[in-house]
Amino acid sequence: MSSAALPASFYARPTPEVARGLLGHVLLSELGGRRTAGRIVETEAYLGTNDPASHGYRARRTRRNASLFERPGTAYVYFTYGMHWCLNAVTERVGLPAAVLIRALEPLEGLATMRRRRGGARVADRDLCSGPAKLCQALGVTGRHDGLPLTRGALRIVRIQSRQHHAISVTSRIGITRAADWPLRFLIEASPWVSR
Repeated sequence: MSSAALPASFYARPTPEVARGLLGHVLLSELGGRRTAGRIVETEAYLGTNDPASHGYRARRTRRNASLFERPGTAYVYFTYGMHWCLNAVTERVGLPAAVLIRALEPLEGLATMRRRRGGARVADRDLCSGPAKLCQALGVTGRHDGLPLTRGALRIVRIQSRQHHAISVTSRIGITRAADWPLRFLIEASPWVSR
């Protein structure tokens, strides 16, 4: 697998296009001196200032969401439910708080490391990265990585030239209460690796 990252120009497009376009590419982590990677099989788009489910709704900028307003291709990592990290790729342009939540991966490399980080030998492959918090734990992503560029460095999204063309399903977003019916969740159809 090549380790050339997607360029910033990939992210500087309408957020739903980026969310769909990320499917099939690979999230690669070399954090903590361990290499882990997974194919992106599920994403959700968050549209920024006019999206009630977005952390940037009404352009509210705080210390917690500052990375969301940065350049396209920046990692926005936030803490949720007092226990989980979630990884987003910032999109569109500087100052517009739009991003794509990486919801699920098909594990490809470093499964033993993922399993250790996720709690031990009893974790099935299917459960390693089948949710945004699970994949962050498996790849070692925490708040320390908020604001890093996903275009280079130890945490990046790698371009896969030979991606298979998969059928893509579009559904309403899940796990939220505001604007939950907006059709902004994208997943590789029939993938066994998507979140439940």
